[in-house]
Amino acid sequence: MGKSASKAFSREVLKTHNGYRKNHGVPALKLSSKLCKEAQEYAEALASTRVLKHSPESSRGQCGENLAWASYDQPGKEVSERWYNEIKNYNFNCPGFSSGTGHFTAMVWKNSKKLGIGKAPASDGSSFVVARYFPAGNIMNQGYFEDNVRPPKK
Repeated sequence: MGKSASKAFSREVLKTHNGYRKNHGVPALKLSSKLCKEAQEYAEALASTRVLKHSPESSRGQCGENLAWASYDQPGKEVSERWYNEIKNYNFNCPGFSSGTGHFTAMVWKNSKKLGIGKAPASDGSSFVVARYFPAGNIMNQGYFEDNVRPPKK
């Protein structure tokens, strides 16, 4: 693994995201070089501290953010699948945010258009992945989850 998320890794994450998004009937995301740069910088910061916590930008709602840590070099498809698998805990009959489904809902949020990916190795061989979404999803306003998190097509 190089210093930054490779183009191949970023494309793999994007392709996996867009496959899931298509299944939910929402538009594909596009990679953003600006978001990739920001996600990469944050992945490197996380790797240097080896603490997994959301960024100030995400906390202020400037972007959506999914984070992943593993004790090994994570493949992009695997990271995306782990996030998406939270769908099993999501109740489409009672839509809304929960800490156990936030990665999934960020991935398929209809109004998000752009994606940035960063990946960085830590000194212990573990890896940190950051996905940034713009506009941010997981907005708590009334009706937003119903409009943006659609059930998968049968």
